Amino acid sequence: MTAQTMTRTRKTARTIALALATLGAFAPLGLPTSALADKAPVFTGLASNAAIRGYDTVAYFTTGRPTRGDARYTVNWNGAQWNFASVANREAFRANPARYAPQYGGYCAWAVSQGYTAGIDPNAWRIVGGKLYLNYNREIQTRWERDIPGNIAAANRNWPSVLRD
Repeated sequence: MTAQTMTRTRKTARTIALALATLGAFAPLGLPTSALADKAPVFTGLASNAAIRGYDTVAYFTTGRPTRGDARYTVNWNGAQWNFASVANREAFRANPARYAPQYGGYCAWAVSQGYTAGIDPNAWRIVGGKLYLNYNREIQTRWERDIPGNIAAANRNWPSVLRD
């Protein structure tokens, strides 16, 4: 998917959410309609509320590999459901979510460095300076890795303003 296609998809989704919010479609659910035009602070995709596609964010640090979470071990944090592979990982996250949560809400780190958001592939990841960074896919991860410090600095400048775009 090209950056142009991702931008069109994002704008379409935001337009639909704004239209539904304007019509009051979310009010019966108790959701704040004014905030629905903005992106969620955590990437969950369109059809799920599971952060980082249901993968266990703690496992990246403890096992050094992507591990699917289990819906039996969950925590609701920052507007999303975080799934974990074990009780121990769930409790580690509960004790210190900021330590384990991916940077930029789990959106693609390279995309945020470029000034927009994109989804992620849980297999395209890297821990840098004790922080988890995810990318759209391995090809994009290779681009991001060409200048990790520069891309992190750019993404830090762009975040969280890209959530409002």
